Amino acid sequence: MQVFGTRKWVEIPGSDTLELPPLLVNGKHDGRYKAHPEKLERVVGLAANIVESEEMIDDGTLPVTMMEAEHERRKMDLALNLVDQYFLFLNQWNWGDSILSWIRQCETTFELNSNLRPFLRGDVWPHAGRKSFVDLLRDKDVKSDSGSLESAVGMRLTFRQPPPIACFSNQFLLYLNGTVATTAYGTWAAMNPDPVSSLPPERFRFDIVTM
Repeated sequence: MQVFGTRKWVEIPGSDTLELPPLLVNGKHDGRYKAHPEKLERVVGLAANIVESEEMIDDGTLPVTMMEAEHERRKMDLALNLVDQYFLFLNQWNWGDSILSWIRQCETTFELNSNLRPFLRGDVWPHAGRKSFVDLLRDKDVKSDSGSLESAVGMRLTFRQPPPIACFSNQFLLYLNGTVATTAYGTWAAMNPDPVSSLPPERFRFDIVTM
């Protein structure tokens, strides 16, 4: 084991670069909806229902002559904002689902390699945990425009399947999703028995493939 700063690193025998399974990422959900205008229109309609049912619009300051037209404009603006947040959620969930699938494949790879197998055992120290694979992605500078890798995994841990937009409140889409994802990831990461060591990024190679 090597220690640099506050991080502990697993020392893997040999010097060869080890091949891990490719990280397979599905295409963006928002692109799929935009390719089918009827589906996008339905999602916007459901978002408009959320705006109405949760009374997100304050018409009290509007003149009566402007009220109806301005109400509709504000409703559409808020609905489109909710749809943007929903697509961000879907793409984040998608990344988290891809990462968890990749981690399971990596664990199989470790089990099949006699030099790597001991590092998955919690009763052996130093050892790697499932969190170590997320840290490896970050150390390899893997990025997503849908948010942090930790939040993506946390969102996937929270939802086994992505719910339709009608299942969400405006509060979740606008404010709470980040907190929920962070809490879920932190709880999941803490399930690995301490101390968990990091995997040296220079010893591993893998491809990222967008499906």
